[in-house]
Amino acid sequence: MDCVAEAARTAPEGRTVFGGRVRGGRPVVTLTLIALCAVSYVLQLTVTGWTSQWAFSPVAGAFEPWRFLTAAFLHSPGQIFHILFNMIALYMVGPYLESTLGRARFATLYLVSALGGSVGAVLLAPATDTWTTAMVGASGAVFGMFGAVLVVLRRLGRDAGPIIGILVLNGVLGFVLPGIAWQAHLGGLVVGAALGAAYAYAPRERRALVGWAAPLALLVLLGATTWGMYASYGLV
Repeated sequence: MDCVAEAARTAPEGRTVFGGRVRGGRPVVTLTLIALCAVSYVLQLTVTGWTSQWAFSPVAGAFEPWRFLTAAFLHSPGQIFHILFNMIALYMVGPYLESTLGRARFATLYLVSALGGSVGAVLLAPATDTWTTAMVGASGAVFGMFGAVLVVLRRLGRDAGPIIGILVLNGVLGFVLPGIAWQAHLGGLVVGAALGAAYAYAPRERRALVGWAAPLALLVLLGATTWGMYASYGLV
């Protein structure tokens, strides 16, 4: 018997397998995220300074913290495959997570994973020229989705082999190809997996509490570790 169908039958009426609110129709959150990235990409190509205004670097983030998130809606203007690969991954994995977790939980997971990617760069990238190099892309958030779907599939007893293969391949490429911020990939992956685990393994009677407490706790942890790193370099 299919594990997802079985879990869905035992879930409370009007709730997803893991306690999110059931919403019919199209994957609105996934499509909205794709649209925002597409519109931003067009603006990158047509509006002077759009990329530099919102791109992230560890140094810039210390003084303009919104860049930790806005960079996830930018992509390399001269590399069309950068945005294509990320949007294809979002379109392939997003709807499943959105329907399994619920729209609010999925949107939260995506955005917190995006922040985790930027924090990963702060914590893991060497504080040399890398800290002033602009970083763009939804890869941190996408890897957060990969981490979350891996945990969700394991929780439901389904085959996670393809996701593991994708993670291994992208992990190798992150060290082989130039210009790839593997630190952001790893940061997003860890945060996404952690939040996905919180959603997937929360006791039934505490799912509502975990739904807001887990991302809040992660935000506090990300903020505290980032502040500590900045403080060690005298940036705060």
